[in-house]
Parts: sequence; C-alpha cells; structure tokens
Amino acid sequence: MRYFIVDDDSACRKMLEHVIKEDGLGYVAGEAENGVKALAPILSSQPDIVLIDFLMPGLDGIETMEQLKKQGFQGKFIMISQIVNKEMVGEAYEKGVEFFIHKPINRVEVRSVLTKTKESYQLQQSLKMIRESLANIDASGEQPKRQSVSDIVRFILNDMGIIGEVGSDDIIAIIGELMKRQDRSPQLPPLKELYEAVARGMKDVDVSKESKAIEQRIRRTIAAAINNLASMGVVDYTSPQFEYYAPRYFDFQDIRLRMKQIEADLPTPSRVKVNIKKFLQVLYIETEERYKNL
Repeated sequence: MRYFIVDDDSACRKMLEHVIKEDGLGYVAGEAENGVKALAPILSSQPDIVLIDFLMPGLDGIETMEQLKKQGFQGKFIMISQIVNKEMVGEAYEKGVEFFIHKPINRVEVRSVLTKTKESYQLQQSLKMIRESLANIDASGEQPKRQSVSDIVRFILNDMGIIGEVGSDDIIAIIGELMKRQDRSPQLPPLKELYEAVARGMKDVDVSKESKAIEQRIRRTIAAAINNLASMGVVDYTSPQFEYYAPRYFDFQDIRLRMKQIEADLPTPSRVKVNIKKFLQVLYIETEERYKNL
C-alpha cells in the first residue's frame, strides 16, 4: 500500500510514517505540509491512501479532497483531526472519508485504522477484478458465474469492519456449513454442533479443543463489530452501516451502552456482551435471502 501524508505538523507526519514502516503496512510515497503543496505530487504519484489533516492553512482537508477528486484522483482518504463537531465530521464522511484518526496520534488507533483500510481496499480490488472478469465473460456470450455464499458473507462482514478479524473465517465457514444443509430451517442447530462441523473440516486438529477456540475467535470478532458500529454511531448516527446493522444483528441497548462509554472516553470494557447465536442467525437469514435474489 502506498500512502501520502498531508499535515502541517511535521511531528505528526513523522509519527504516521514510523507506524506505517514499523508495522509493515506499506510505504510513504510522499508528504506535504498543506493542501496546496499536496495536489501536484498526489496526482502524479497516485497513492492508494491519503492521510490528510482536517484543518490546514490555504486549502483545508475537505477542500483538498474535493480538488483531488475533480482532477481524477480515485484513492481513499483518512482524515486526521482533533475535531469532534458531529456536523463537520458528518460532512467529511459525505465527501468520501473512510475513517478518522484522532489527534493526539495514538499508535494503536493508527495501526487499527490503517489495517482495516488496507483490508477494505484489497477486498474492493478483488471485487473489482471479479466484476471485470464477469464483464468479459458477458461480452464473450458465456453465462456469468453466480456470486458465492462466501462472497456475500465477506461483503457483510466488511461492511461492519470485521473482515480482517481473527474469527471472520470461522464465521464464513459456519454460514457455508448452514447453506449446505438440506433442511434450511431459520432456527440454528446448537452452536457446539456448528463449531464441531467447522473443526472437522480442518486438518490435524483436536475437534473438541478447536471447537472451543472457534467460539472464542467468533466472540472476539463480534465484540469488534459492536465496537465498530458504536464508534460509527457516535460520529454519525445516520451512518448507513450503523442504521442497518446495529438494530438487526445486536441488542441495540448494548450498542447504546458502548456508545456512551466511547463518548465518555472510557476504554473498551474487558467483557462486551456478545450474543453469538443472534448474530449468526441474522447473518444466515440475510445471506440466504441475498443468495436467492441473485
């Protein structure tokens, strides 16, 4: 991944570059101290991601984004800011910002945001290649391939920001197992049965131990989804992902509790209430509906 950093604070630029290099997230293709100086090098180097300060002299972050898009830049933007005004943050998202990184810079937050953005970018590139391949097949007169169950589940998990989490592959495998069954009841079988079915598909594992490991990985992944959606809700209560997923996949009171903790700047609680069965059941039903409608 190629990054370009635009920030009038040289210390901030250096810290971001250090995290990118040290954590193996890619490399910095260039940097600039303001939007005016950033336009030409960004358009010439075409980085994958631009990390851009919200408030800068000359052109601010949003104005710089608009100028770049008008001139054909198609990369992603991550905003860096101390701004907490919800209207301004909402405007930034409307203009195409993927994520916010808050000042003062926190290494853990930077690594988390850049990792999620990288995974989202790679997934979108893969989907783009699939679409292009299907377009070529259509042009040749062949029947295009149907989207797979795993593609549908990956899309939904990516929408919640958890496609790269440790339990995402386990969740995909469980939905795949459910979709293979002849009796597709909307009611799930016992979770232990599902964990064991997935574990049996793995090589050289103790099914009993691996089943417990699968449960823990899925629990952590769903907890990450709760945190992601709560963060979206704090920033923009009208976010499409927040409005769609929060009330369907979770008990909304748990999401609201986490939002209050984030607003109070409290750390993530050691134990987040996770209802695995509800999450998997809703995901299974939605996947089946989308698969039927293809």
